[in-house]
Amino acid sequence: MSVSVTIRPADTGDVLAVAELVEEMDRFYGETEVQPLAERVRQVGEALFGSPPLARVLLVEDADGDLVGLAAYGFLWPAAGSTHSLFLKELYVRDTCRHQGVGARLMGELRAVAAARPGCTRIEWTTGRDNPGARAFYASLGFTEFDGKVVYRIELP
Repeated sequence: MSVSVTIRPADTGDVLAVAELVEEMDRFYGETEVQPLAERVRQVGEALFGSPPLARVLLVEDADGDLVGLAAYGFLWPAAGSTHSLFLKELYVRDTCRHQGVGARLMGELRAVAAARPGCTRIEWTTGRDNPGARAFYASLGFTEFDGKVVYRIELP
């Protein structure tokens, strides 16, 4: 089964809808406290359309024009040698559209974005070891897990 969707880059008119989808995504991953909507809208606007932008987003729209998914990414340097990579930070599809090929289409669009950028030699991302659904999804697309890195994080005030 597949659902009819359009995948496109975010534009400035999408900030509120992206902020709402980010809250939904945070709640999906277990967050019980989320920042106020106005603060989230401001941060999404600055991240995507500030000078310079901090991230890029591909959005998934259903046939009614509602946002049902996103892929947030940026480019990192260096990757192999002096090349760079596309780093996928978040991939999220609403539960009403899961298991219908939307996530696979998003991954395909990311591959096209990376391939169209001169000097981009890879796509990289992480997922939690405690997220069997995501791990199974990536495995179903033929991606293998890379055990060579350990992720560290420092929370800032």
